[in-house]
Amino acid sequence: MKDINFNIISDDATDGHGGFGVGSLSLNNMSPVIIDVEEGVATIDMGAMHAKSAIEKRIKFLTDPEAVPNGKPYWIVWVTVGRKPEGFYYGGVAACDMLVDVEARRGYKLLPYHVNQMDKSLKGRILIDMMDAPSRDVLANFLQEHRPEIWANSTELHAELERLDAE
Repeated sequence: MKDINFNIISDDATDGHGGFGVGSLSLNNMSPVIIDVEEGVATIDMGAMHAKSAIEKRIKFLTDPEAVPNGKPYWIVWVTVGRKPEGFYYGGVAACDMLVDVEARRGYKLLPYHVNQMDKSLKGRILIDMMDAPSRDVLANFLQEHRPEIWANSTELHAELERLDAE
C-alpha cells in the first residue's frame, strides 16, 4: 500500500501576480483523517476532500441518522498543517461524524456541516470536543506516529487534548 503523507503547504498558486485567484483558500495544506470508531483505526484518504473516500463510495447519504439504524460510526477529521518559526504543526483540526451502512448502501452525514468544519480547520480552529475519548486517542496516536516532528510543534492541539482529557 502506498504511504500517504499530509499535504504540506505548496508554492503560491498566484505566483505573486495579484490577479485571478487572489484571496481564495488553498486546500493544499489540508488532509482528511478518517477514524473507524469500532476498529480504532485512523487513515488518510484524500478522496474525502470530494466526498469520495473509500467508505463513501457507492453510498447514498441521508440527513437523518435514524434512517441508518445499522450504520457504522466514523469520524472525518480535517487536519490543516500550518507553519511557524519552529516548523510545521497541526494548526487546524476539526471533526465531523458520519454513519455508513455498506450493505444497505446508505449513510448519514450533513454535507454543510462537513464544509463548515473544513473551513474552521483551514482557519486554525481545533474542534474535537464532540469526539468520544477513544477516538480522540486514536487521532492523537495517529498524528504523533505519522509525523512526529509536526506533532512536537502542535502545542495548541496538545493543550486541547489535555483539557478534554481532564473533563
